[in-house]
Amino acid sequence: MRTIWIHLVCVLAALLAAEHHACAQINTDQVMRIGRNSLYFEDYILSIQYFNQVIRAKPFLAEPYFYRSVAKINLEDYKGAEDDATLAIERNPFIVDAYQVRGVARQNQRNFEGAIEDYTHGLTLSPEDKIFLMNRAVCLDEVGRYDEAQRSYDQLLSLDPKSDRAFLGLAHLDLSRRDTTAALEHINRSLELSHNNAGALVMRAEVLMRFKEDYAAALADMDEAIKLEPHFAGNFVNRAFMRYKLDDYAGAMADYDYAISLDATSIEAHFNRGLLHAEVGENNKAIDDFTTVLNAERDNFMALYNRALLYFNTGQYEKAVADYDRVLEKYPKFEAGYMARGEAKRKMGNTRGSNADYDRALAIFKAKKTRVSDFNPAQIEADAARQRAEQRAQAHEPEPPATSDEIISRFNELLTVNTDNPIKPEYDNKQRGHIQNSNVEVEPEPMFLLSYYSHDNKLNGTTAYMKEVAEVNELRLLPTTLTLVPGEWPLTEEEIAKCFASIDYYNGLLATAEPRAVDYIARGIAQLLVKNPEAAIADANRALTLMPDSPLAWFLRANAHHLKWRVIKAGASADAVATDDKTAQALLHRQENTQELQAVLADLDEVIKRSPRNVYALYNKGNACIAMGDLTGAISCYNAALDIKPDLGEAYYNRGLVYLRMGNRDKGVADLSKAGELGILPSYNVLKRMNVK
Repeated sequence: MRTIWIHLVCVLAALLAAEHHACAQINTDQVMRIGRNSLYFEDYILSIQYFNQVIRAKPFLAEPYFYRSVAKINLEDYKGAEDDATLAIERNPFIVDAYQVRGVARQNQRNFEGAIEDYTHGLTLSPEDKIFLMNRAVCLDEVGRYDEAQRSYDQLLSLDPKSDRAFLGLAHLDLSRRDTTAALEHINRSLELSHNNAGALVMRAEVLMRFKEDYAAALADMDEAIKLEPHFAGNFVNRAFMRYKLDDYAGAMADYDYAISLDATSIEAHFNRGLLHAEVGENNKAIDDFTTVLNAERDNFMALYNRALLYFNTGQYEKAVADYDRVLEKYPKFEAGYMARGEAKRKMGNTRGSNADYDRALAIFKAKKTRVSDFNPAQIEADAARQRAEQRAQAHEPEPPATSDEIISRFNELLTVNTDNPIKPEYDNKQRGHIQNSNVEVEPEPMFLLSYYSHDNKLNGTTAYMKEVAEVNELRLLPTTLTLVPGEWPLTEEEIAKCFASIDYYNGLLATAEPRAVDYIARGIAQLLVKNPEAAIADANRALTLMPDSPLAWFLRANAHHLKWRVIKAGASADAVATDDKTAQALLHRQENTQELQAVLADLDEVIKRSPRNVYALYNKGNACIAMGDLTGAISCYNAALDIKPDLGEAYYNRGLVYLRMGNRDKGVADLSKAGELGILPSYNVLKRMNVK
């Protein structure tokens, strides 16, 4: 009997262990799936937290390390991405994408040889992968293996004769070989294939400026590049240089001002603006700019010498002497410097010091047997910089961060920003379901979502107001303030921790206290923020069981169904890439997509039925109509939203896109223009990309 009992205990223990293992497997799969959802929605910090959980449970799996490396590379943690990709490869050496991610991580760390090794290995697994070929060619160019780079580009073009990136890469290779004529031909070919490629326009402008001195043509290219990429300060610095060369001082000054508004730390912008202020007689403003440069680069000789001259010209002799002291400490045989410092001391009444400086200058003149100063420290700086650059080029060493005195060629020449290789390492992110390129699909502005974290439009300062949200906040029914935001917003680690803590809190509360609809809504919003749409839908359903007339619960469920639709859509794109049996998968995903979008529309109709002037429900319904392909329905929804809130820029933008898609150019342009006026910046980009004048 005792033997039978022991046997039964062992059987039960084995069954329980198997059941526990199965649950752990299911839970791991679920956490992995939610982590991939977060990765797709570019919430990289959140995705890392989920992958960490999977790694702790099953450290032998390659997949979580791989996806964590993808998240890290998007956060520009290149060392972390390289380490995780290595861990993934150690566990499964046949994950092709892991070599691509590690190669990109190494390339961004300027470990070009290591990147070449990864891309080469990736090509043994996938011989016609265009991303591997492109990135490998760029790295080969960087290390001076020009013939191999040429062969890689040739192979890429044999697979894809219309690759604008390949022609741009060839242009960079031409410049490495100092063939500017061929470079311009390849840039022109790249722009024929992709005329809105800002990188190609900037590259051509730089060639025209540096090698051809055709400043007018360079300016035209830079104008177009700035329309496409209006947020890069370096483009404005370079355009200011071109304007200066064309005697447009006012335009140059405006560009320096704007560059500094974009990047207050730009050494080139402050230095150039200082020179320009000095040239037009605004000495004190010039002093301020050179002081900013020196605060960042204490030993910047050019800024120091210019400021010393300006201090002297404005009668600030003590400060001038202090700057000359530092100049002469670096260049003790600079006779003109002693003369200038002597004159400043004389102005201060320091006759002895003045005479000493004059005597020192005269001694240098006598030793050189000349009466005119031939010592040009600025030229020394420039010559030394050129020599260092040539040595680095011959050794194929990486270019260090440039300082102003390393790229200036003479004392009063303006600086330009050296642009990097425009061909950046590319990761074909199959998790997002598309390859990034210069002609990306134009997307509508996103839906408005319930959230605990706000991010207002910085241009127009508007905050989304929804009556039901305000009521919940006024009654203090939630532990934190509820808000309405346009689209997903990546959470910080602290915000992620608070969301999980909130879920745990409501788990305990709902398990022990009488449930309230608002508690389910609160937990559902937290589930939405951590990219778990199924859990959010379940909580919205529970809230509606208790309070079926709650517009907030219907709005939450619409948000959750929309997130689930986006997850399914992402999965469909990934499956289309990863599987050969695409027909069945496509039909399944299309059916699921339709069901989720119909659920979104149904839930928003319930919100509108109970709150007819809910502008954000009307706007969101317009977005859902676009996704369903119902363009006239979308316009009707946006019209209704704009009747209630005429300054809703997102509605103008989306309606403009719909009008353009329907062929109504005039109305589309008018809406996009209005949206831009209301602070929706992509409007101008769309107008430019579509060549709308």
